[in-house]
Amino acid sequence: MSAVWAHFQIVDHDNSKADCKLCSARVSRGGKESTSFNTSNLIKHLKTHHSAEYTQFANAKVTRQPTLTQVLQKREKMSRDNPRALKITEGIAYFIALDDQPLSAVENIGFRHLLGILEPRYEISSRHYITDTMLPKVFDEVKKHVNDLLRDVSAFSFTTDIWSSSVCPMALLSLTVQWLDNEFTLRQATLQAKPFRGSHTSQAIAGAFDGMLQTWGIPKTSVHVVLRDNAKNMIKGMNDAGLPSLPCAAHTLQLVVHEGILSQRSVADALAIGRKIVGHFKHSPLAYSRLEDIQLQISQPAKRLQQDVQTRWNSTFYMIQSLMQQKRALGVFVSEYELPDNLTAPQWTLLEKTVTVLGSFEELTRKVSSSDATAADVIPAVTVLQRFLSRETDDDHGIKTMKGTLAAAVTRRFSDVEEQPFYSIATLLDPRYKNRFFSNTNTTGNAKEMLMLELLGSSVEEEDHDLQEPPARKPCRDQASSSLDSIFDEIADEGASVLLNRAQLDSTAQLETYLGETTISREDKPLQYWAVNKVRFPTLAKMASRYLSAPCSSVDSERLFSSVSHIVNESRNRITADHAEMILFIKKNLPLILPKSI
Repeated sequence: MSAVWAHFQIVDHDNSKADCKLCSARVSRGGKESTSFNTSNLIKHLKTHHSAEYTQFANAKVTRQPTLTQVLQKREKMSRDNPRALKITEGIAYFIALDDQPLSAVENIGFRHLLGILEPRYEISSRHYITDTMLPKVFDEVKKHVNDLLRDVSAFSFTTDIWSSSVCPMALLSLTVQWLDNEFTLRQATLQAKPFRGSHTSQAIAGAFDGMLQTWGIPKTSVHVVLRDNAKNMIKGMNDAGLPSLPCAAHTLQLVVHEGILSQRSVADALAIGRKIVGHFKHSPLAYSRLEDIQLQISQPAKRLQQDVQTRWNSTFYMIQSLMQQKRALGVFVSEYELPDNLTAPQWTLLEKTVTVLGSFEELTRKVSSSDATAADVIPAVTVLQRFLSRETDDDHGIKTMKGTLAAAVTRRFSDVEEQPFYSIATLLDPRYKNRFFSNTNTTGNAKEMLMLELLGSSVEEEDHDLQEPPARKPCRDQASSSLDSIFDEIADEGASVLLNRAQLDSTAQLETYLGETTISREDKPLQYWAVNKVRFPTLAKMASRYLSAPCSSVDSERLFSSVSHIVNESRNRITADHAEMILFIKKNLPLILPKSI
């Protein structure tokens, strides 16, 4: 519609004329028939009688009818190299990788229909183009970004694990990395999920690790530690590769709990009955429906019982918890219907005490499995656990054997934890713990000695690195001019030795000052502490950036393989290992590039 109509209004009883809103004059629209109507007379009237409004009208942007060429251009499909088309195709690749979508999503009718609405001119790329061109392009961009992040980092900590698919003959060896930047911010990335064919021997593992480190240009001297499981082939593989490694603390806790639970026949029997009860409801929809009715009748929330998994002790803990929560509902159910087995009153009491003991293990397992847990958390966790298990209470009746076996298993499984520099030095450098959580004064002293050796070694390296000129050479004497000359030289040399040890004295002073101060709260962040205090304790801060970069579990690799199970599943069992690794790499590392608001 012409902008001139802002100043005119069509006459109600005669649409061939229009009234001027400015002066009420009646102006013809060009004829009697609608086919002859135009705005020429209206514009002429505006120009003759209302110059200001005409100027405004003339300068106004009028929506013009698009030309035929413009209409045709809007109907034409964009070329593949069109900037907007490239952006959309890249977005599709992001969508597939980040949201675990199958590569065939680009062939789905609903998805194609949606894109047709959003951008009719976009011609959706084929599955092969996404797989062979776009995903590799995104992979290269993300890899370059990760490479840039790894540049100039002096110490890396890794986690690794081996995963085998249950739906296709595929095995992957993971490598995740984490480190602390200059601001003591924890940075994490997934480097590889390398296809791992053949027998999983220690030699094969060592060779694969050498290849992965070479791919990323990471020298072995920059490897602080590798967190792995307790399998013998993995332990030997790390030794064969010449890499320092530690067992996953969460796996070790699981071994401890299995020993403690299975050591007492009465507990094992009660758990077996609990599994039967849960299994009955899992396999009978009718039984579950009846149980839900009972829950509603007694005003309890309708919750399902949780089945445990033999390889995950904490799932046994959650199973017992779910049984305890539904104890009343199960009692009503037994009075009306049949169960394959039932728990006696003493067994209910025994499970209640068991879940109390295992609650401490579950809490520590969650702590050491968290994303911000470090090697510094292991010694305090073991110390607290040992003290908890050694305390006798009135509620221990019936579970003393289990508590005793758990305590013995903790001591045996973590027997050398305070002798490991990775743990002891990390604990000292964590301002929440320092030297307060070691088992005795001897182990505390040993830990301080280990840290001092590291500090002195670091000081010597810094001195060697910072020297810009060679030391001044002493003048050569063929023969001492007097008997006192040698003594003068001796005293001068002693003074030089004192000067060389000034760095040692500084490191000692830093350590004593740091340990003498009170610990920070457990809720505070140790990395934030070092970010603030790195100026006060520069030598200690440098050591903390290395030792506090190490996690205490290989949970990162386990979480990685949880994502793999979404990529390689029953409906996507033909995907190749290389494509699976590429998609997983993008999925895990692409968020490092994307804006935080997404």
